[in-house]
Amino acid sequence: MAREIGHEALKPNPALRALEGVVGNWDTVGTHPYLSGKTLHGRATFAWIEGGAFLLMRSEIDDPEIPSGIAIFGSDNATGEFSMLYFDEREVSRKFDISIERNVVRWQRNSPDFSQRMVLTVADDGKTMVSKGEMSENGGAWKPDLELAYSRIE
Repeated sequence: MAREIGHEALKPNPALRALEGVVGNWDTVGTHPYLSGKTLHGRATFAWIEGGAFLLMRSEIDDPEIPSGIAIFGSDNATGEFSMLYFDEREVSRKFDISIERNVVRWQRNSPDFSQRMVLTVADDGKTMVSKGEMSENGGAWKPDLELAYSRIE
């Protein structure tokens, strides 16, 4: 039997250890300003992949107007920076810069036509999280975007 190529690198990335609090399966409930009056229900998972070298996020919301997505979190040990590569069912692909401070994860993407930022806060007990998103179109003012409350599935 052939050995897996690169198996030595299939190990935890120490820089990503700060994201351990988000790892797990979550139910989500939230709102989006473009879907006034609707309560959005969905799910999200955060799981280590490649032995912990990266973190994988999958998300889906039952309303077809909110796309299902997938993202991979990684780090650059030389610069100390974090990034997230995102892709969704619309074939939208984006790169976000990440910052991590204790129980708060922030991601942001700046683009002349459409910018986004999200703040995800993990509760001290690790059983809930809240996220608050904002968007800016064509360099305009920041406006509310998707907001979610996450409940850990035990």
